Amino acid sequence: MTHPSQIKIPATYMRGGTSKGVFFRLQDLPEAAQRPGPARDALLLRVIGSPDPYGKQTDGMGGATSSTSKAVILSQSARPGHDVDYLFGQVAIAQPFVDWSGNCGNLSAAVGPFAICNGLIDASRIPRDGIATVRIWQANIGKTIVAHVPMTGGVVQETGDFELDGVTFPAAEVQLEFMAPAEEGEGGAMFPTGNVVDDLEVPGVGALKATLINAGIPTIFVNAEAIGYTGTELQGAINGDAEALARFEAIRTHGALRMGLIHHLDEAAKRQHTPKVAFVAKPAAYTTSSGKAVAAGDVDLLVRALSMGQLHHAMMGTAAVAIGTAAAIPGTLVNLAAGGGERQAVRFGHPSGTLRVGAEAALVDGQWTVTKAVMSRSARVLMEGWVRVPGDSF
Repeated sequence: MTHPSQIKIPATYMRGGTSKGVFFRLQDLPEAAQRPGPARDALLLRVIGSPDPYGKQTDGMGGATSSTSKAVILSQSARPGHDVDYLFGQVAIAQPFVDWSGNCGNLSAAVGPFAICNGLIDASRIPRDGIATVRIWQANIGKTIVAHVPMTGGVVQETGDFELDGVTFPAAEVQLEFMAPAEEGEGGAMFPTGNVVDDLEVPGVGALKATLINAGIPTIFVNAEAIGYTGTELQGAINGDAEALARFEAIRTHGALRMGLIHHLDEAAKRQHTPKVAFVAKPAAYTTSSGKAVAAGDVDLLVRALSMGQLHHAMMGTAAVAIGTAAAIPGTLVNLAAGGGERQAVRFGHPSGTLRVGAEAALVDGQWTVTKAVMSRSARVLMEGWVRVPGDSF
C-alpha cells in the first residue's frame, strides 16, 4: 500500500493580541484551497490538527483553545481604499468544521505586520521609520479596519515596552481602528431587535435582561448577578462546570435566534464562533489569573466572555469592540454596569487584567451610530517557513 507524501505550504505562525494562528497568503495555498469550499476547510483543519477527539491538537499547529485554533488568509485587495483583504477561520477543535462567520479582533493586530513583511502592501506607502497605515478589508463581516504599524529601519518593529494583559512579554504597540463597527452590513443592524435591552427567555435558565448587539462581533450581554456570578470569575470557575457551560450555550443559542443569526436552534452547533456571550458587573476587586491584584477603582466595569464554549482567558478583540460600543450607548447593560451616561471610553476588567477601549458614538435622527472603535494590541512573528500536511488532506 502506498501512502501520499507530505506537501509544504509557505506559512507564518503569528501572535496577534492574546491569540495566535497560522497565516497564509492566498496565492501560496494549493489551487483547490484558493477558493472557499470543502478543500480549503479540510486543509485548514489538517494544518491546525482537527478534529481531535483528544482535544489537544497534538498533530497540528493548534493549541487546543479557542485563542490558538485559528487560521488567516490574506491577499492584496482590489477594493478601493484598501490594501489587503483579511479572511479569518475559527477552526473547531473536536469537530470537523471551520467557522467563517466572524472576525478575530486580536489577530487583526497581526494582519498589517504580515502584509507588510510579505509584499502585500505598496512599498511606496511604507515609511522607513514611523507609522505605516494599513487599510484592511475584513472579508468575513464586510468591515474596514485601519492598523497603525510601527516601522524602524525599513522593517516592522515587533519589540517594545507596550504591555497587554494576557500576554506574557511586552512588545510594540499596534493601534487598531474598527471603522463603523455597528453599521448595518453582513451582521445586520447594531441592535437587531431595535432595543438596547431585551427580555430573553431561555428554557432551563429563565428570563434574562440582555443587550443583543452587532458591533465588532455579534454579542449577547447579560448581567452577572442574574446568572449567579459576580463578574470576578476566572476560567477555572466556569470551564470545569459542565452544567454552567450548558447554560451559557443555551443563552447563546436562544440569543442567536433572537438576533436573526440562525433560523432554527440546531443551526447554532455549526456556528460556534458567533455570537459571543458575555456577562457584566459593576467594578469590584479581584485577583487575575497571573496573581495580579485589580482594585475596584482600576476599572469602570467587569466583563467575562465565552468563546467556542469556554470562558476566555482574557478578552476577544472583537468582543472588546462590542464592549466599547455598547458602553457608549446609554441604557445598555454594559453602559449601566459602567455607571450609565454617555462615555467615549471604558476600562474593563477581564480574567487576565484590564483593557481600555474607546468608541465614538453619536445620536443621529434618533438613532445611535458609532463611527469607530479604537484599541491597542501587539503582534509578533513566532515562526515562519512552511507548514506540512499529507498530500491527501484536502
